[in-house]
Amino acid sequence: MSTKRNALGKGLSALLENANTDITNTRLEGDAKVVGSVSTIEISKIETNPFQPRTQFDEDALNELAGSIKEHGIIQPITVRKLGYDKYQLISGERRFRASQIAGLTAVPAYIRIANDQAMLEMALVENIQRENLDAIEVAISYKRLIDECNLTQEQLSQKVSKQRSTITNYLRLLKLPVEIQLGIREGDITMGHARALINIEDPDKQLAIYQQIVLNDLSVRDVEDIARGVKTETSGAPAKHKTDKKETAKTALTFEQKQVLDDLRAVFNAKVQISKDEKGKGKIVIPFKSDNDLKRILDLLDA
Repeated sequence: MSTKRNALGKGLSALLENANTDITNTRLEGDAKVVGSVSTIEISKIETNPFQPRTQFDEDALNELAGSIKEHGIIQPITVRKLGYDKYQLISGERRFRASQIAGLTAVPAYIRIANDQAMLEMALVENIQRENLDAIEVAISYKRLIDECNLTQEQLSQKVSKQRSTITNYLRLLKLPVEIQLGIREGDITMGHARALINIEDPDKQLAIYQQIVLNDLSVRDVEDIARGVKTETSGAPAKHKTDKKETAKTALTFEQKQVLDDLRAVFNAKVQISKDEKGKGKIVIPFKSDNDLKRILDLLDA
């Protein structure tokens, strides 16, 4: 019953698959894959880069990432270089690649590049970043690709895209948030202001618990900033209540199984269902509706 959302979204992927903005618009022999686009590639056809400087990967971290990929899919595609007929070499994203193998995936989304297209890639990404229909996570991914694949410093990048270095840093920090929160940014559940406040909280479980409260109780950015300050000073480690005491924020994060149930409910009702619970296990399920007709549709599903 659970359905996977398109983690990449419509913005950057649509632009890069568009013939008018494609890096080279070069079709690869023997298939329909386009250089510069996002394509799904079988893992068995990808080899790791022998020049990868990083050789040690934390096993526990890889297993956690594999669990996240099982639940949410891959948000940020890997990048590969075309080697020959139906063969590719990994350029960046080895942690995601390894975790995908652990998760049992047989194919992964990937940006395809040719050997000498770096300048064109750089120009295409810089142009795409200027477009208005990219969400904050897509912009962050583009910034990270420019830094990782085009060997740019943050200072050089800020000059190329005409943004303050602090702005670049704030976008890049979004990619350190839990996947569920990144998806919430992409879907418009929270703003970048909310996300920036959540970044100041070190514990991912607390980030997720407060994120759920933002969505459920329509917390303002100021509310979240106050909560974040409380989290930093609370000795108990529990999120502090907002000083107006109007919104309760001491909630616990959902378990993996509960998150799966949440995904199933969202699929059944075709709505952004939210589940919250407190430390005693009590909580609530919220099913939002957009209109009277939408409410009737949901009630009909409940009566079915």
